[in-house]
Amino acid sequence: MATFIDALQRPVEIKSQPRRIVSLVPSLTEALFAFGLSEVVVGVTRFCVEPKKGVARKAKVGGTKTPNLAQVREMEPDLIIANAEENRREDIEQLIAAGLTVFVTFPRTVAGAIETMRQLAEMTGSLEAARPLIEAAQAELVEAQIASQGRQPLRVFCPIWRNPWMTIGPDTYIHDFIAACGGANIYGDRWERYPRVDVGEIAHRDPEVILLPDEPYPFGPKHLLELKAHERVSAVRGGRIYLLEGKHLCWYGPRIAGSLRFVRRLLWGEDRL
Repeated sequence: MATFIDALQRPVEIKSQPRRIVSLVPSLTEALFAFGLSEVVVGVTRFCVEPKKGVARKAKVGGTKTPNLAQVREMEPDLIIANAEENRREDIEQLIAAGLTVFVTFPRTVAGAIETMRQLAEMTGSLEAARPLIEAAQAELVEAQIASQGRQPLRVFCPIWRNPWMTIGPDTYIHDFIAACGGANIYGDRWERYPRVDVGEIAHRDPEVILLPDEPYPFGPKHLLELKAHERVSAVRGGRIYLLEGKHLCWYGPRIAGSLRFVRRLLWGEDRL
């Protein structure tokens, strides 16, 4: 059928349209269902929670980092979707060594995530169904980029963990997503993908907006108080600390277009989009 180059720079040959797919990547599980492949997906992880009704009836093969490899092999999938960061390399290598077709993804930009959707659609024979989602994401990204031209980016802090506090550095999907929305990640100058930080340092960098997602760490109302204690921080003074669904920031797939619109509106307001 076709050969695709995956995130590990491996040529992955798809000899015929897949009929049994195991997805180890929650956001791409959602994409496969959105592409009309609900009957083709035979196994997912327990973190694959969308679409709720669709995944409820699918076999669970463990967690993203703790998959039951024997169970996956027994399913005899003709395609496994994995991710270089969300899944462990040793698990991916074992599945490949078992002779299974594994396509490894690793989008670190919004444009890269859109391209990943296109690749998945092509290799699964679902490009016609996927095209409206892909084109909507591309159009929204272009619109966001045009809107950001000549505009000073807003300084944004977005933690992903607490105890210890951790945030996003460069070369991550969330970093690029925030940039696409017109924000500047205040830790974009760090070399680590997910640097550890402390509240005092956060205050010193003076973010204008703070985004508190509910995943991977479940930030909630009680965590606002810890940040609001730093009254001189611009985001605190301006009342610009937002709790939001983490899927907007870190789930690449069919929700990209809507998430770009949502976060841009959060940063800039409806009248400045």
